[in-house]
Amino acid sequence: MLPCFLLLISPLFCFSCLLMLPLGFLCPSVCICMDYHTIDCRDQGLPSLPSSFPLDVRKLLAANNHIQTIPADLLLFYGDLIYLDLKNNSLTSIEEGTFISSSRLLFLDLSYNNLTQLDAGVFKSAEKLIKLYLGNNNLSEVHKAAFESLSSLQVLELNNNNLQSLSVTALEALTSLRNIRLDGNPWICDCDFANLFFWIDENAKKLQKVHIRSLKGNTRQISVIKAKVKKKVILESVLIRAFAKTAGRGLR
Repeated sequence: MLPCFLLLISPLFCFSCLLMLPLGFLCPSVCICMDYHTIDCRDQGLPSLPSSFPLDVRKLLAANNHIQTIPADLLLFYGDLIYLDLKNNSLTSIEEGTFISSSRLLFLDLSYNNLTQLDAGVFKSAEKLIKLYLGNNNLSEVHKAAFESLSSLQVLELNNNNLQSLSVTALEALTSLRNIRLDGNPWICDCDFANLFFWIDENAKKLQKVHIRSLKGNTRQISVIKAKVKKKVILESVLIRAFAKTAGRGLR
């Protein structure tokens, strides 16, 4: 029989050993932990994200599942996360405060989901975000303050949604933007859309790529837009060439 003091020490010793294990040993059973900072949960048919990950996870791959929500406290517990891929899931909305602790996040892919709107400040605190993919959702509304604080964002994809208009105010917050995709939306060619083209024209020097297709509007509306835009090359390229993929100097 072990002495009494050994009976007390043994559990403490075992617990200490567990604490010494690398955090990678906390890898969820349905995922693959390539290293201590990268977790691959893709193509597992998951209805939700696993409840726990290594605390120092930096890259989380969870595309091609059936995930319906992003836990509001996800980035609160995993503050080192810089890369989050939730492409091709079943997300319908983003809870308020989800990205409140996302100060290190650089890459976010929410494309191929069922998002319908982006509320004000939905990405608040994600000031270091560089790439944001929102294409192939059902977005019909983007609040003018949806992208506030995203001053580092360089790539924004809003293609293949249900957007008929987009507030220029929403884009003005994106002072580092270089590439934007707006194609595949049922844009209405009216005065609001003229303001969008005017913004693109004014920022043509810094924008490297802009994709816009599918304009709806009559001759009178198009004339109004042309009157608002200083450099008409952009509008002429898009409207005359019928759903052109490229437009204007610096846009290709």
